[in-house]
Amino acid sequence: MNDWPDQPEGPRRMSHVQRPQVPQQPPRSQQGYGQGDQGYNPNFTQAQNQGYDSGYSSGQVYGGPQGGGHQGGGGLGGIPPQYAPPGPGRPAPDWRKRIKVGSIVLVVAVLAWGIGTYAWASSQMRNEVDLSKVIERPEEGDCTTYLIVGSDSREGMSAEEKKKLHTGSAEGKRTDSMMILAACSSGNTMVSLPRDSWVTIPNFVGSESGKSYPARGGSKLNAAYAMDGPELLVRTVEYNTGLHIDHYAEIGFAGFANIVDALGGVELNIEKGFKDKKSGANFQAGTQTLNGEQALAFVRTRYAFAQSDLQRTKNQQKFLSALANQAATPGTILNPFALYPTLGAGLDTLIVDKDMSLYDLGKMFFAMKGISGGDGKSMNMPLAGSAPQNSLKWDMPKVKQLVEQIKNDEPVTVTSDR
Repeated sequence: MNDWPDQPEGPRRMSHVQRPQVPQQPPRSQQGYGQGDQGYNPNFTQAQNQGYDSGYSSGQVYGGPQGGGHQGGGGLGGIPPQYAPPGPGRPAPDWRKRIKVGSIVLVVAVLAWGIGTYAWASSQMRNEVDLSKVIERPEEGDCTTYLIVGSDSREGMSAEEKKKLHTGSAEGKRTDSMMILAACSSGNTMVSLPRDSWVTIPNFVGSESGKSYPARGGSKLNAAYAMDGPELLVRTVEYNTGLHIDHYAEIGFAGFANIVDALGGVELNIEKGFKDKKSGANFQAGTQTLNGEQALAFVRTRYAFAQSDLQRTKNQQKFLSALANQAATPGTILNPFALYPTLGAGLDTLIVDKDMSLYDLGKMFFAMKGISGGDGKSMNMPLAGSAPQNSLKWDMPKVKQLVEQIKNDEPVTVTSDR
């Protein structure tokens, strides 16, 4: 047995592989470089087709002006392929499709913003007044009626704010202004109810206690609010007018001033200047922009006028119409930087009935705006003289006619002498 390793085989003979014959290329000077054929060499092209690469480069990276040149360049006259204009392999952009997709995205974004704003604002509303507790209510009319109340509530105000706004520090809250707003297809009407109106406070069920209380008889209108709040005030207004109240809205001193400031002030034309130390009013005649502090002084002043509370109610109507006219504009509603501060300033101090939605609140503002634009009228409740306790007596025949016109959605023709 042989312990030596096997000897390697001898060298094997490889079969001869014959290279294809390549025609000899003419000298460079004969290939046409620099001539009109842009360096084209038919012999070189033929060699490429036969699978032979001589390793020679003509120096053209992206091809010549005719779009030829080195394979894979794909360019156009020396232009890199990524910057080349659309060709057969790269279709032109479909601008119609892009515009359509962009429009859909924009609409979805606007809808999402609108829905989000509506949901947020609705969650901020204080739906605290339960009108279902009001008894013996009149039938509903054809118009939507709002009882709008400005209270002297100082809720959430610091001592410094009370001093600045000249509100005093009285405990509790009372009605500082009351008005009926009737939103009708025949025209909107705003009727101020003087707080010193002499009315009958009827029997009612306590909003908190649930107990029944007998009629009190003749009293000033603001006494109803002091006795049992918004529910008894609505009951008293309905009983004395026969008009069904659909919605209730109340705002205090702080909320009123904050809304005005959030809007950047409200422009108002004051026909005659006046001063009042108690309210802090100090106005010159002419068109001017009132901030929150000035606006509150304007709507609260009564001692500076001969007609006292009657002139104050006219000023309140005038200012609220101007406020609504400025708030219900595209510049506020469509501008989130204006809309959110305005809603935030008012909604946390605005008290409304439980059935009132943000949509109803918007309708109320637009109805007030319509009055300032001439689509409707503003007036005081028709009066017929004085009554006990220096109060004011309503002109009941005119009041009845006014209520019937509002109920039936007819143009209001009733006027007030004061």
